[in-house]
Amino acid sequence: MEELNGKMLACQILVTGLIARVANEQRDPLRFLTDFRDEIRAVVKGVRIAGVDDADRVRQIAVQTVDELFSLMKPPSSDEQIGSSN
Repeated sequence: MEELNGKMLACQILVTGLIARVANEQRDPLRFLTDFRDEIRAVVKGVRIAGVDDADRVRQIAVQTVDELFSLMKPPSSDEQIGSSN
């Protein structure tokens, strides 16, 4: 399990670095990060989660993970609730 957690952490760092690099090449990096984060959150909220007892909890953790990745570059918007789903 520790190996899996290490690999996941490495992937998160890699993705964060790639996003940061692309954002830095944009004319308006902050707007890019905000728009990209919102798109990723929309995908997480819309994904069908099957085979688990508590899909809402899995979705909440996924949204929190997205927010953690982007918090390295920009804090999450205060107007969005983590537990809400469409």
